Amino acid sequence: MKDQKQAMIYGLATVLLWSTVATAFKLSLADLAPVQMLLVACTASIVVMAMILIVQGRWKQVFQLRRGQYVQSMAMGLINPCLYYFLLFGAFDRLPAQEAQPLNYTWALVLAYLSVPFLGQKLRRIDILAGLVCYAGVVVIATRGAVTSLSFSDPLGVSLALGSTLVWASYWVIATRDTRDPVVGLFLNFLFGLPVIIIACWQTAGLAMPIGGSIAAAVYVGVFEMGIAFVLWSQAMKKAENTSKVSNLIFISPFLSLVFIYFILGEVILTSTYVGLVLIIAGLWLQQKKVRQREQALVRG
Repeated sequence: MKDQKQAMIYGLATVLLWSTVATAFKLSLADLAPVQMLLVACTASIVVMAMILIVQGRWKQVFQLRRGQYVQSMAMGLINPCLYYFLLFGAFDRLPAQEAQPLNYTWALVLAYLSVPFLGQKLRRIDILAGLVCYAGVVVIATRGAVTSLSFSDPLGVSLALGSTLVWASYWVIATRDTRDPVVGLFLNFLFGLPVIIIACWQTAGLAMPIGGSIAAAVYVGVFEMGIAFVLWSQAMKKAENTSKVSNLIFISPFLSLVFIYFILGEVILTSTYVGLVLIIAGLWLQQKKVRQREQALVRG
């Protein structure tokens, strides 16, 4: 049953979890290589999603899919978690959290652009304007305010962050044709992606890891960012009478995240971060404006 109040509660809980993960990424990467962090987080996520499926009585669905859907799980697992999180964690390993985190939020705009050739949606003028505003923010953050010189603080780190947005948006384009239960699908993607991550970790950084806070932070990422947050957001969308109101909650996350970054990581938040983040959020808001207007028209009609 639809329940807007419950949807907002689920949405706010998700936003709170999302707001903490940039800090958790950096805490974990203090002692772990990105691929080691990915191994720990992916394992924790698989465990928590299995528990969720068992508690919700949906565990049997894991074994009731068609053969082609298991092949699909293998292929999608190479994208998420393997490629996406390797790029994302690599970006956080090279960039300050206050830079990597806002850059990652541009995936929603990339999704709108990819939807044109792959989903047959139309590119609107407001999408172009949103892109110009959004990526102006990217340039401000990536150059730390030195816009005229275009001197990027860490070109590879910025490339990894922006590359992760392309991979994540591509994943969701593919997911539009996914008929599996969302949690079952994500669980299988991670399960089939895990052996690839283990081999990559074994051949590069190694499987030996220091026991301590970094491991705990990686487990936190796997349990909450990769697992529980996804389930909560799915519930928010399912319960929502007006999905736009719930979706707008995501704009709180990057600003709240800066609070955790400042107080826990001790990063001094640069003026360029605030300016760039405002531009990115403004661009995303413009991009969603027409969607909100259409949804409101349907509600009134």
